[in-house]
Amino acid sequence: MKNSGIVQPNERKSRNKPEERSSLSELNRSMKVPTHGSTFRKFLAFIGPGYLIAIGYMDPGNWATDIVGGSQFGYSLLAVILISNLMAVLLQSLSSKLGIVTGHDLAQACRNQYSRPVSIGLWILCELAIAACDLAEVIGSAIALKLLFGIPILYGVLITAVDVLLVLLLQKKGFRTIEILIMVLVATIGLCFTIDLFLAKPDVGGVFSGFIPTADLFQNQQKLYIAIAILGATVMPHNLYLHSSIIQTRNYENTFKGKKEAIKFATWDSSIALTIALFINSAILIVSAATFHKAGMTSVAEISDAYHLLTPLLGTALASIMFGVALLASGQSSTLTGTLAGQIVMEGFMDIRLPSWLRRLVTRLIAIIPAVIVTAIAGESGTEKLLIFSQVILSLQLPFAVIPLVKFTSDKKIMGKFVNPLWVKILAWFVTVVIVILNVFLIIQTIRA
Repeated sequence: MKNSGIVQPNERKSRNKPEERSSLSELNRSMKVPTHGSTFRKFLAFIGPGYLIAIGYMDPGNWATDIVGGSQFGYSLLAVILISNLMAVLLQSLSSKLGIVTGHDLAQACRNQYSRPVSIGLWILCELAIAACDLAEVIGSAIALKLLFGIPILYGVLITAVDVLLVLLLQKKGFRTIEILIMVLVATIGLCFTIDLFLAKPDVGGVFSGFIPTADLFQNQQKLYIAIAILGATVMPHNLYLHSSIIQTRNYENTFKGKKEAIKFATWDSSIALTIALFINSAILIVSAATFHKAGMTSVAEISDAYHLLTPLLGTALASIMFGVALLASGQSSTLTGTLAGQIVMEGFMDIRLPSWLRRLVTRLIAIIPAVIVTAIAGESGTEKLLIFSQVILSLQLPFAVIPLVKFTSDKKIMGKFVNPLWVKILAWFVTVVIVILNVFLIIQTIRA
């Protein structure tokens, strides 16, 4: 058979001294994909990974920027959320394609293509990003527990450590169980904000016009800063590693046709899921614009403030309750995907296989210890600042995930016939440059603030 240029996993094994195991080996190709039947039936087998990815685009770290954007500038930054989402759709499709074609996740691809010192450096940066992401989820969940049940932030942070038991239980029941739980939580968040949208009664014309980019974005420095914050907090670096791995849970045919179909269905899955994430992120900003901005409250910036102000402004406690439930669902669902991402990068970069309970415990402690210290010293207001700081760390790591992804999927030696066509290469590198520049700018502005 003529060599297509695709480097298969078994070919890699011969080049590396240690035998390379599959990403998430206990789950790899564990879910059957029908080889016959309708297109819809085949697509159903691929539904799931996209929702694990989408939850990272609506985690508590994104809420603050959407609330600030809506309260200060009304509906006008909806265009930024839309553009950010389109960037995410492109990058996540490249991530799933890398995993399907090569049989390696992004972390494994980095280990195979780069020297060991470079791989170790990328691994450390990625671990910091995952710890920062987990920190945002811990704080977000703790804030939700305080708002809904009056539990102090410090105790809420400690309570979130218990979810390690939930993760271990779910992993034993199979990957589909995790996917179903995530989809239920995403649906919960969507339902909560649908109710809040109905209660807020936004200006429909203003909403639609908000999705159209305008030139005044570059004329207002504060507006530009918030727009960059929204863009910077959208694409999560750990999601690129995660997607390239969990797509391999599907047992698609290891042929050109099988991989082509898998790429198509995986792209459909992630695109639909990210469209739901677009709706939820837009809904957060729209509710903020329709309540706070409309009432002249342009300084609302913290999640807890938004929760407390919704009830008097909308005349019902249901609005605040739905907001709090959505926040709790967001924090808890994000923590599941963070756990898997941590396992993937450790195995992929370093081939270190830790028991799932130990990996989860280490990740959780890294997030909980700073949250406990800051809460104990600076009080509950300090946790909001820590939430923002976690997003800065994520921004720092982002280029080190996006650049290798675009580089690998544009390399014919790695991707063979599935290499990115020229228009995708140009678009992907353009998006990469934009993301890098905006994140650098965001970091500089945050440090100066």
